[in-house]
Amino acid sequence: MNFQQLRSVREAVRCGYNLTEVAGMLHTSQPGVSRQIRELEEELGVEIFNRAGKRLTGLTPPGKDLLPIVERLLLDADNLKRAGQDYSAQLEGQLSVAATHSQARYALPHVVKDFRDKFPKVTLHLHQGSPKQVAAMLLSGEADIGVATEALADYAQLVTLPCYRWTHSIVVPPGHPLLEQTEPVTLRQLAHYPIITYELGYTGRAHIDNAFAAENLHPDVVLTAMDADVIKTYVELGMGVGIVASVALDAERDRNLRILDAGHLFQVNVTRLGLRKGAWLRGYAYSFIETFVPTLNKAVVARTLAEASHLDA
Repeated sequence: MNFQQLRSVREAVRCGYNLTEVAGMLHTSQPGVSRQIRELEEELGVEIFNRAGKRLTGLTPPGKDLLPIVERLLLDADNLKRAGQDYSAQLEGQLSVAATHSQARYALPHVVKDFRDKFPKVTLHLHQGSPKQVAAMLLSGEADIGVATEALADYAQLVTLPCYRWTHSIVVPPGHPLLEQTEPVTLRQLAHYPIITYELGYTGRAHIDNAFAAENLHPDVVLTAMDADVIKTYVELGMGVGIVASVALDAERDRNLRILDAGHLFQVNVTRLGLRKGAWLRGYAYSFIETFVPTLNKAVVARTLAEASHLDA
């Protein structure tokens, strides 16, 4: 048994059983991938994959049981490599962070700058995507750290830690009728206007929908976007009333807009930091996390990871 055989099995599943794609991922030939899988099956005495001729079509029942073990062995091998690097080159390496557009745009810039100042020899890769894409990057090992408000807590393979709480705000152009209100805006008043807000699954959108549904209101959502800057642009054009994360607003930068509090209308949101269970974090990864959330120091994060691994054991 060798790691190339294990990688061939893992990548076959990740690539939808397309061995040509697997060969490209592993920088080898398709027959080489097939041979690695066959040799492992012969050594284990079971077939891992169902086949139609020479084509893989899915996992067999034993294959479904063996895949988590394969994943764990490869994760441990990667952890071993990272642990060695942590001691041999503590201030060098790379760190991959996956975040939603809102987090990358508004929450992380100062963290990234401080990290680069402290670890100039560490290459930082910042990936952006939807909450589900952030989770997928963590699960695949493409990302070491994930930051998102939605989705991360839904995956049993991930450890999530709360970062900060935030609410939504309403943005309108100057002179909008809602600005004439002397009392806080209500959902019923808000529902009278076309709404511009986040796409489904982004930046607390579920809490917005749930609030209207609880009042049996059906707002006219005329435009959705992943990024608050896009939402604000179309609000400035007079296309509707915007609902955005409060952290995405700046009085100086948004001088062409007027801001109304919506903290009383929608449930408070919690941005979370996600890590893959069992993953080894380099020392500078802990530093990145603590720079982002000072209460999440190395001792706290390491203890949480250890407890999660213990529960799964």
